[in-house]
Amino acid sequence: MSPVESGDRAWSADGMYLALDTSTPLGSVCVGVGSRVVARRVIDGQGSHSSDLIPAIGGVLQEAGADLSELAGLVVGAGPGSFTGVRVAAATAKGLAHALDIPLWAVSSLEAGAAAVDVYEVELPAGDGGGHGGGGRQVSHPSWGQRPVLSEEERAWPRYVLFDARGDRVYGACYRSTGSGFEVLIPPHSTTIGAVLSENLPISVFAGDGAQRHEDEIRGAGFELLPAPYGMPTAAGLLRAVAGSPPREPVEDVARWEPEYLRSSSAQRITSSHAGSDA
Repeated sequence: MSPVESGDRAWSADGMYLALDTSTPLGSVCVGVGSRVVARRVIDGQGSHSSDLIPAIGGVLQEAGADLSELAGLVVGAGPGSFTGVRVAAATAKGLAHALDIPLWAVSSLEAGAAAVDVYEVELPAGDGGGHGGGGRQVSHPSWGQRPVLSEEERAWPRYVLFDARGDRVYGACYRSTGSGFEVLIPPHSTTIGAVLSENLPISVFAGDGAQRHEDEIRGAGFELLPAPYGMPTAAGLLRAVAGSPPREPVEDVARWEPEYLRSSSAQRITSSHAGSDA
């Protein structure tokens, strides 16, 4: 496959793309031709995304039989999630996009989690964390060998994806699959589980590690909950989201682009608190 020509910024079903997301403890990297994944790595939360990401990128490129010069573009999980994790993927993607002069697509990690509901069911064999070797750890989640096959009705339900933000706080967004993409019903926001469940919600199924953390409250409110790892963002979910319809535009100014942190890091909050007390 020939390298992308400079200035060619449109998504192509035949282009080779690198996608990465480290917004949650379960990070992932993949190489795809359009939205079809040809190599993937999963990075678990036992190590450091900052030290594991570059080897994982090298691993998927090697498995795909490709090198960086053949990439038509990059797709990155834009958060929200772990402040450090989101920053690691964002900085890596921005650096590669600039160095290779290729477009960068940024997708909400919550939307990637919604898209991954289908990706997990279709693409991951039972008990398989997505492969490893050449970067990235093998991950075996206890629920992966027990994933239910979703019915057509369940796949059509709005998907409320929640990421754990510690305590009673969550990052959340609700999406409906249109078959060719995702409609945003409730945009990404930082909130509490109590506030989520007090909203006038469409009939929804909840997913993500924030949903797992607050399973009792969600089921007590009468909602369905998908088991882990449903709702966790994946690089394959990023590709699926970008390849949907209508066509998604890449980041206009990569150097100035910033991910969706939604709230400041712990260090920033402590600094602001101290500054306020000194005033």
